[in-house]
Amino acid sequence: MLHLRYVIFLLIFFILNSCSVHTKKNDQLLFWCSNNPREINFCTEQTTEWNTQHSSGTIHIQPVPEGQSSEEVILAAVVGKTTPDIYANMWQGNVEMYARSGSLIALDTLKGFMQFMQARCDSSVIKEITSADGHIYQVPWKVNPFMTIYNKELFSKNEINNQPKTYSAYLQDAHAFKINTTNNGTLKWFGYTAVKEIWYERLFSFYPFYLAASNGAPLIKNNKAAFNNKYAIEVFRFLQTLYNNEYFTRENLQSQNDPFVAERIATTFTGPWETDFLLNMPGRNFAFDYFPMPVPDDHTGPVYTYADPKNIVVFNTCRHPQQAWDFIKTLIDKQGDLKLLTLTGELPERKNIVTDFFYADFLKKNPMLIPFAKQVAYAKGIDNCDVIVEVLDIISQEYAACVIYGKKTPEKAVSDAANAVNVLLANNK
Repeated sequence: MLHLRYVIFLLIFFILNSCSVHTKKNDQLLFWCSNNPREINFCTEQTTEWNTQHSSGTIHIQPVPEGQSSEEVILAAVVGKTTPDIYANMWQGNVEMYARSGSLIALDTLKGFMQFMQARCDSSVIKEITSADGHIYQVPWKVNPFMTIYNKELFSKNEINNQPKTYSAYLQDAHAFKINTTNNGTLKWFGYTAVKEIWYERLFSFYPFYLAASNGAPLIKNNKAAFNNKYAIEVFRFLQTLYNNEYFTRENLQSQNDPFVAERIATTFTGPWETDFLLNMPGRNFAFDYFPMPVPDDHTGPVYTYADPKNIVVFNTCRHPQQAWDFIKTLIDKQGDLKLLTLTGELPERKNIVTDFFYADFLKKNPMLIPFAKQVAYAKGIDNCDVIVEVLDIISQEYAACVIYGKKTPEKAVSDAANAVNVLLANNK
């Protein structure tokens, strides 16, 4: 069977001509950032500062060209060998595929890279970004840890006085919330996760719950499925119960106005970007707060979650990789990370950010980001697997069958997913 990534290669090959190509000087580097306005501002400021200080080896910045998604544009650029030198919006799950194809520079071969990484990141992060061949092809840059957001007014109106941090507490409060809102004639749901079967939605539903339940366990280990365990089964059962008891809706609320803003749901699972959006939303008449992802009742230790990481890579078309790394360092040094926080509200993948005095003033002025800053130490990306999209697609199909539609037991769905993933991995050697 043709792998999904090769199908995508064929499907998008012909959009190459739509990518804007910049003609560079011999010593100039092309830097693509995301097309998020705040990140454009951050990257533009950093690039301008670099160019002011360097008469040669300048940087030309350009937001990633328009396309259905930045992932498709990058894939098309790789196929057409029109990649930028530096790209600062790479989803961690795509790195291994590009590394195996020889499209990326091994950054650990560059002068000063490992020393810098060891000073900035925990050893667990360095281990996570290390590819199967032992090299590192990505710079851990920024994370958006997923947590549970809740509407404090809806909680208090329905006599929910504590944050439901365990499965049983969450289910108990969801039951009380359903009874209360049914009795008073309002149509509200205790929470929501996307019901679409598409693979990437599982990164924001199943996966953060799985990490929370399992203390950050992998999906893939030694080229085999590692998720056929009690944690995945418990997650499927917990979420299936929420749908079966109509605490969550099977309706696609994503096609409507933001259900949390509209106060149609009391909780959902989101990242730190929601904070600035809600704080600056005109007419908001409810207070909100965050707590970690719910966990099984017998859970001990810290609560892990999905980091939703975006990282920086250098493509093999770059003729000056050491120069590229020297520039990247200015994006992720202490001053660069503080500017990232200030201009975007996104969190750098940096250890000890909560205790580092350098960031204390920012966090003091932005206290609602502190829970997310604390969560960074327990936020994980995705496994280094070049077919991780296909793995997530398999999990998503079984998730839909079990969790959303109740057609399978959690045990059967998880087992079927693991068996299918093992077949996939065996054929991918």
